[in-house]
Amino acid sequence: MTGTASDLVALAKPRITALVVFTTAIGLWLAPHGLRPLTIALTLVGTVLIVAAANVLNMYLERDTDALMARTMYRPLPAHRMDPGVALKFGVALAAVSVPLLTFAVGALPGLLASIALVSYVLLYTPMKRQTAAALLVGALPGAIPPLIGWTAATERLDLPGVLLFAVMFLWQVPHFLAITLFRKEEYARAGLVVQPNEPGGEREARANIVRYTVALVAVSLLFVPLGLGRGAYLAVALIVGAVFLGYAIAGLRQGAGRGWARNLFLLSLLYLPVLFGALVLDRPP
Repeated sequence: MTGTASDLVALAKPRITALVVFTTAIGLWLAPHGLRPLTIALTLVGTVLIVAAANVLNMYLERDTDALMARTMYRPLPAHRMDPGVALKFGVALAAVSVPLLTFAVGALPGLLASIALVSYVLLYTPMKRQTAAALLVGALPGAIPPLIGWTAATERLDLPGVLLFAVMFLWQVPHFLAITLFRKEEYARAGLVVQPNEPGGEREARANIVRYTVALVAVSLLFVPLGLGRGAYLAVALIVGAVFLGYAIAGLRQGAGRGWARNLFLLSLLYLPVLFGALVLDRPP
């Protein structure tokens, strides 16, 4: 019941943490000011720790719910491989280290943004999942903050390009997570979590929202070009991958689109984001 080192790592959701750190690095790379290697390292380490803290505390609060879902029931806490008190202390310790690290070693603004992300994810989003489908939008807020942490670590201020990075991440999460809720809606219902596809008329509305937010996502992704962060190659990639993503999202409005479509859209969303950001990094003006 004390848990192993691998269980502690599992609590931090390493795959999600890796994606978040990738988006933080994007913000650091695209920012116009040169950075010392130490600042880059401290920003990335601090982001890893703050994201891990949020994930650990989320798992602590949702341990009973996780036991009712096939994809989460084998996590350390619902599988009873670790005492919940150990997980709580671990999450609090990570938060206690990461917030001061980002605040005093990197900058007050990155530290503030990280604190907002942690509090909104653990104390707002996590309990709201049992009450309303609108929790998805609340949860998208902390998920979109990491690239802004990277940007502000480099510039020490909020700028429009950094806000656009935030907007891309925010908008991307809606079709990404709605796709998950569509092909796993029975699991969410069994666990007592409220998602849009399980509400009256909610599945049709969820598919429509996927299209709406994907349209907004593609439109916002093109704004990096007039701001000077992307050039012709990025524009071409953004148009192509955006058209593919949007086209497949629109296909979900067909009556015959089922679980297979939702699962494929989820996988497509995982491909879309790194391709888009990768093109933005590679085509960055000197």
